[in-house]
Amino acid sequence: MRILFLHPNFPAQFRHLATALAKDPNNQVVFGTTRKDGSIPGVFKALYSPSRQAHLQTHHYLRSLENTVLQGQAVYRMANKLEAQGFIPDVVYGHSGWGPALFIKDIFPQSKLLCYFEWFYHAHGSDADFDPADPLDVDREAQIRMKNASILLDLCSCDAGLSPTFWQQQQFPLEFQSKLKVLHDGIDTTFFRPKPGAKLVLPSVGLDLSQVDEVITYSTRGMEPYRGFPQFMEAVALIQQRRPNCHVVVVGEDRVVYGKSLPNGKTYKQQALETLPLDLSRLHFTGYLPYDQYLQVLQASSVHIYLTRPFVLSWSILEAMATGCLVLASSTAPVKEVIQDGKNGLLVDFFSPESIAEQVDEVLNHRDRMATIRAKARETIQQHYDLAKLLPQHLQWLNQGSVYQAQFRNQVFNKSYPSLITAGKEK
Repeated sequence: MRILFLHPNFPAQFRHLATALAKDPNNQVVFGTTRKDGSIPGVFKALYSPSRQAHLQTHHYLRSLENTVLQGQAVYRMANKLEAQGFIPDVVYGHSGWGPALFIKDIFPQSKLLCYFEWFYHAHGSDADFDPADPLDVDREAQIRMKNASILLDLCSCDAGLSPTFWQQQQFPLEFQSKLKVLHDGIDTTFFRPKPGAKLVLPSVGLDLSQVDEVITYSTRGMEPYRGFPQFMEAVALIQQRRPNCHVVVVGEDRVVYGKSLPNGKTYKQQALETLPLDLSRLHFTGYLPYDQYLQVLQASSVHIYLTRPFVLSWSILEAMATGCLVLASSTAPVKEVIQDGKNGLLVDFFSPESIAEQVDEVLNHRDRMATIRAKARETIQQHYDLAKLLPQHLQWLNQGSVYQAQFRNQVFNKSYPSLITAGKEK
């Protein structure tokens, strides 16, 4: 089978699938991406680059759409070069929302187009209007509606789609939901596993908590309101007052991935450090960590806090559960698909730092009672989100989309694979 993956951020959700496919010598696996670094054995990276970003003069409702069109245009040029070398994929599997799959059916009309559908935007009823302190205006509502334009085009043109959770699938229009299979990417439970008695020592970031008995952890791509970072930091201030021996470890980058930045130009981390009574000797920001070090953080965790608006469910909560963490999470829709309060985790009000601090006290004061919850958390991931179980289902779904027809493949793909960094101006 010949397959073309498309995602600007290599390898993203396709890491395990591309790796598994590349191990079969009967497959030819190409990954179209803008990211130059990183590699997977047997996977050829075809680089593309949009010619520019959306113009500032473009109507602000349309800038996101213009960027997806530019992304799709760059992919078209890259795919055109692949075709010239004789590579015509049986299956194209692209991430919807960025725009890479927009014109695939124009250049590869006989290929099956599969799309990974992560999110469909709504002004009301999910993430955008969740925080009453951040009300929407008419302009923002219109922008949100227009963000779905390229996603709707993908929904129409794809042969089949996939969403990782039922909550995320249910955000899409009802008339398209039957086109979307629900199947999570999968968590490697052989890697993310408990290590009883583990102590946290990370020489690379100068962190030694080997003598600490209470370690509260939090991990995030970006420190921002979408993942409850302001509420978490308020809770940390309260927890430190209540528990003078606890240490808090924050894994992630000081940036905004989703939502809005502060109007004063400061980051949410800077704002918290300037306004909250925090003991910085017991608060540790590690930045981004490689997976092996991130695992050590989870294995040493006494309580792992995960907060999110009603939005895309993070891998991190599932990784923490697989590691046997006691997860204290926000009682929001995506979380409640995974966690039952008091059974495999604990749920709290997203907006209540006081409740978070009280629950942390409850956990740390009654650790023996929490052992069953920790075990049930890992069991949940092993039963429903284990990569070993889900990867074969992904492969089966993808193979069902394959329409390999050798009699129409008259050209031989050049396996020297020259660089395909695209150039040129937009038309």
